[in-house]
Amino acid sequence: MSLNIENILLIGSLLLLVSIIAGKTSYRFGVPTLILFLAVGMLSGSEGLGGIRFDDPQIAQFIGIVSLNFILFSGGLDTNWHQVKPVLWQGITLSTVGVLITAISLGTFVWLITDFSLVESLLLGSIVSSTDAAAVFSILRSKSLSLKKNLRPTLELESGSNDPMAYVLTIAFLTLVVHQDMSVVSIIPLFLQQMVFGAILGYVFGRISKLIINRIKLDFEGLYPVLVIALMFLTFSATNFVGGNGFLAIYICAVYLGNQNLIHKRTILKVYDGLAWLMQIVLFLTLGLLVFPSHILPVVGIGLLVSVFLIIIARPLSVFLSLLPFRMPIRSRFYISWVGLRGAVPIVFATYPLLAGIDKADMIFNIVFFVSVSSVLLQGTTLGIVAKWLGVADKKKETTSSSSEVFKAEYPTASMQEIIIAPNAYAVNKTIAELSFPKSANIAMIHRDGNYLTPTGSTVLAANDILVVLSNNEEGLSKAQACLSATSV
Repeated sequence: MSLNIENILLIGSLLLLVSIIAGKTSYRFGVPTLILFLAVGMLSGSEGLGGIRFDDPQIAQFIGIVSLNFILFSGGLDTNWHQVKPVLWQGITLSTVGVLITAISLGTFVWLITDFSLVESLLLGSIVSSTDAAAVFSILRSKSLSLKKNLRPTLELESGSNDPMAYVLTIAFLTLVVHQDMSVVSIIPLFLQQMVFGAILGYVFGRISKLIINRIKLDFEGLYPVLVIALMFLTFSATNFVGGNGFLAIYICAVYLGNQNLIHKRTILKVYDGLAWLMQIVLFLTLGLLVFPSHILPVVGIGLLVSVFLIIIARPLSVFLSLLPFRMPIRSRFYISWVGLRGAVPIVFATYPLLAGIDKADMIFNIVFFVSVSSVLLQGTTLGIVAKWLGVADKKKETTSSSSEVFKAEYPTASMQEIIIAPNAYAVNKTIAELSFPKSANIAMIHRDGNYLTPTGSTVLAANDILVVLSNNEEGLSKAQACLSATSV
């Protein structure tokens, strides 16, 4: 069956529906949704039950780039700067030096066990050097597993920021394969240009985007997420146009926006969360359709060796060497080493050699696909077990979001406090308007008997009410606390 105008919507909607149902089922068994989405795509492909013929790497690459824009931007929006800031340099080191060490060590290993040239081997190592935490956190959430210390923000930061480094290395070594007269030294300026321009323009576009979002007056709330999408693609394309790394730019731009007060921010976050899931499904389905299972079988042996070396040696080596300057428990280092899942990003990057037309492009793509799948199957299904075994799982910490956390996402720069109204407090049975409540603070939400109320001046407070109070400073919170804690005479 071939895709055409008449059946693309029917086939696409059916595949999407099947993927969502399969993803829901996978949570019960701890299987990452990535595997299920890829499996649906492969079963629907030319060698599967669906018989859909799709072998266009250019279209797959385009879908991959668009999807990565949404996935990285959504990840950036959800990144809490206050949590990431203490582990900023650890995350940056892992996403740069760690990726480089992984690429070089794995590339050297491939060079020793195959007939690949050194540059071709380093190209393969670069392609699989980035991690994908999308499956990681879906499993952690499904198992209600929290991590101790700063492990979670470290992993979030690394996963969101290591794709640009892997991309730059992939393009650099691909250039060396195509133009064999070039030296390694000649790609260093390209590398610096990509990273520096990407970082600077990401921050600049973030500030510009904030001004546009907050100052433009749109008639419909639903247009604000559309505006953000336009700004996202503008950031990516403009950065690429001037020679910077677009993936790095949109991630930094998103991190900046996610930690600012924006108009209709909650709507924007919800829309992007849904779009990120949609793009993940579309991306994995596309990659599943693109691969031919029969082409994977001849490289199983090499793929298995590469996977074992990557998991057992290359990833731990990169983590331990990268984190040498930092103080971190040995158990945490081992867990970070284990959370080195290869996902859809390496498969997308593997399409670049295909489009470049190099000799071993097909073999590289099939090896990368096998490595990604085997990595997710082995590491992805054991994340919870390994976390408990290493003692880095925090059983006491709740994984569900409180009302405070919800509002913290909406107002990241505001000070916030939950205040409980005591039974003997003066505020009991009083309206908010009757209280001498400070003008520098406001009551954002009231939690009463399991329900959440949006307060007004005429709202009557009751004993044991939990009030979510916002203020621009700690002084405002102190005054609010004093007002609500005052007892009856």
